Amino acid sequence: MTSRATSVRPRRRAVRHLLVGLTVALVAALTPTGITAPAHAAPVLLSQGRSTTASSTENAGTPAAAAVDGNTGTRWSSAFSDAQWLQVDLGARATITQVTLIWEAAYGRAFQLQTSDNGSTWTTIYSTTTGTGGTQNLTVSGAGRYVRMNGTARGTGYGYSLWEFQVYGESGGTNEPPVTPTDPRNPNLGPNTFVFDPSTPTSTIQSRLNTIFTQQETNQFGPQRYAVLFKPGTYTADVNLGFFTQVAGLGMSPDDVNLNGHVRAEAFWFGGNATQNFWRAAENLSVTLPAGQTVERWAVSQAAPYRRMHLRGAQNQIQLWNGGDGWSSGGLMADTRIDGLVVSGSQQQWYSRNSEFGNGWTGSVWNMVFQGVNGAPAPSFPNPSHTVIPQTPQVREKPFLYVDGTGEYRVFVPALRTNSTGTSWYNKTPAGSSISLSQFYVVQPGTSAATINAALAQGRHLLFTPGVHRVTEPIQVNRADTVVLGLGLATIQADNGAVGMRVADVDGVKVAGIMFEAGTTNSPVLMEVGPSGSSASHATNPTSLHDVFFRIGGPHVGKATNTLTVNSDNVIGDHMWLWRADHAASGVPTGWTLNTADTGLTVNGDNVTMYGLFVEHYQKYQTIWNGNGGRTYFYQNELPYDPPNQAAWMNGSTRGYAAYKVADSVTSHQAFGLGSYSYFNVNPAVVEERAFEVPNNPNVRFTNMVTVSLGGVGTINRVINNAGGTANAANQQVYLTTYP
Repeated sequence: MTSRATSVRPRRRAVRHLLVGLTVALVAALTPTGITAPAHAAPVLLSQGRSTTASSTENAGTPAAAAVDGNTGTRWSSAFSDAQWLQVDLGARATITQVTLIWEAAYGRAFQLQTSDNGSTWTTIYSTTTGTGGTQNLTVSGAGRYVRMNGTARGTGYGYSLWEFQVYGESGGTNEPPVTPTDPRNPNLGPNTFVFDPSTPTSTIQSRLNTIFTQQETNQFGPQRYAVLFKPGTYTADVNLGFFTQVAGLGMSPDDVNLNGHVRAEAFWFGGNATQNFWRAAENLSVTLPAGQTVERWAVSQAAPYRRMHLRGAQNQIQLWNGGDGWSSGGLMADTRIDGLVVSGSQQQWYSRNSEFGNGWTGSVWNMVFQGVNGAPAPSFPNPSHTVIPQTPQVREKPFLYVDGTGEYRVFVPALRTNSTGTSWYNKTPAGSSISLSQFYVVQPGTSAATINAALAQGRHLLFTPGVHRVTEPIQVNRADTVVLGLGLATIQADNGAVGMRVADVDGVKVAGIMFEAGTTNSPVLMEVGPSGSSASHATNPTSLHDVFFRIGGPHVGKATNTLTVNSDNVIGDHMWLWRADHAASGVPTGWTLNTADTGLTVNGDNVTMYGLFVEHYQKYQTIWNGNGGRTYFYQNELPYDPPNQAAWMNGSTRGYAAYKVADSVTSHQAFGLGSYSYFNVNPAVVEERAFEVPNNPNVRFTNMVTVSLGGVGTINRVINNAGGTANAANQQVYLTTYP
């Protein structure tokens, strides 16, 4: 096992710097008959950054893509002949209301604007033989996924040349299909969901798994999302999970699906460093390792749940790092049975909840928290740093998709458990309720928020298929007990400054397996649970959020003032990562003035509980807790890497902002197992005054805290209020067991 001395190397993520075009997409919709349609927003630019093709190009310096890159200093130009065309794929059907052509000197005198649903059959929505060149703002009326300028006569002896080709409108078009019933025996789970049964040839399964992994091993910022699902039975498969891939069983119990092989996550793509192994999931499966092998590897950091799993064999172990050649930094194991041993190695922090470790646990670096775990190590902090909480006061496990004995797809919603230990399923029948998939609206990418809201208004639950789902108005969940479940880390992107989702102040909403992404226009908040001023008690049936993740920046320069705001009382958070990007896709910049975000989590409701909370890199408070009776079990935080100087990161006269702020008005709060880390690599002279800032009240109690100066880069002056030592280059880890 890796010793403490060799496992506290700084966690450094790559930051890539190049510029990329920004994409803004509007998704609005035709609402089905009988449902009142909300007012539509003004037409929005749909074409920027989209895929383009052309009949020809003058040379390599004037490609088709230059006409939709948002840069009036780059252009597309064609060969010097007639006819020529430029075509943009909007990604989904849209209603087109305006096209702007910004011509270079070589313009089109005669041309048509045309739309198509398939890229081959065209409808003309504008035509002229007296084009003037310059900038033409043309009002049109049409619909389609593809829009093209079809030039038939040039205005000069050169070709056709456009600085910009801008298409405005509303995605969804005029023929968006109405909400239709879901066939629960043959649902359309999208092209990126693969469902296998025991009759599927092993070679077919393995080939598909290998293809997905090859594409996704390093693809942390691409739009691709995948779900691989196994119906009850026995299989032979080696499942190596890359980014944005979920593997799950479709049984009522993990033991209903057994994989002879592996379900693993490794970090060889990053030199063994698993600190960027994010956004993947293994759920509801049992695994039997191949004969002669005794090691499974789950080398991950944030947003990579190992949930409702069973690793069979008391002789086996699961390693939470890459095994001797790297380190990892954060993860979740929940509702899981490990017959053998869990070895954390160089894993820097970990949260285990309601699980069973047959041969126990070994290892510790900074912050290991065990709650309701049978087989947890003995309580000890800080050496080893094991925070052990015997029971979980109130929790609901994550809803999951399964296939019943008749072949019908259903979603199981586990019941609330109180003061629980161990799994919900091993050697017992899980309590809860089951909902036929016929009661769900299955959301495909490109579906408008208006259509989604119409389905919700009709009493449907939601199942999001793998992909990026862009919205320009909030998904509004108003009905009690609604289930919103994502497959393949389905992502809701809030475009045009929209809020991604709002949940009403009602009982028992469950949101699970969803990632929220900030768009390029600043959103006030990405998700809001309960409107401001919510006050109803939901003590007997709380809303719960399971594996809900948030990202600001990465694939593009995202912006959001706040990320998640919880106004309702009694909400349960069950594993969440709220992340302002510290690195990004090739060609996408990040930085203090680019992907801006003030705050990760704001809690205004009373009696809110967070299990496994990860919040990183925000520019003001990472977490603000204003409600009474709050509880957090495991908190992991990295402060922003990129304050340019101390003056840019001041909270009044205080140096920096706390990682976890409990408001002065709060009279009761508890938190267990908390870590906050500095890595001020832009300016190592920056200081944070304190990691945790709380009112001095005997009913506000913090247990087992650690602050770390990663590699000695930057300073955290105090742990909590004015207590605890200084973490800096000379003393990189500081521990404090209790406050007050």
